[in-house]
Amino acid sequence: MRCVAVFVGINHASAKVDFDNNIQLSLTLAALSIGLWWTFDRSRSGFGLGVGIAFLATLVTQLLVYNGVYQYTSPDFLYVRSWLPCIFFAGGITMGNIGRQLAMYECKVIAEKSHQE
Repeated sequence: MRCVAVFVGINHASAKVDFDNNIQLSLTLAALSIGLWWTFDRSRSGFGLGVGIAFLATLVTQLLVYNGVYQYTSPDFLYVRSWLPCIFFAGGITMGNIGRQLAMYECKVIAEKSHQE
């Protein structure tokens, strides 16, 4: 739950906190996202998952923008909102932690059922 709360806080900060420029916003969100990974995960696979999700989701978003399905009001860097990969990275870490907790719970329930029989 704490990881989800931090992710929601990062997402809310990206929308509500005013920065002088987008580079400050991007660097702050990158630091917060890596801090989220460091605090709640610290695994290579988690970091790889976050980077992979950030890359693929940003690529899909770019394809949608290129095909005219979606458009940005003001792109920052290479026609991408520079904070977008940071949000996708934090979301990937959060969903990975939720999945890991659900898998551990399921294994525990299966183990308890096999002991009862």
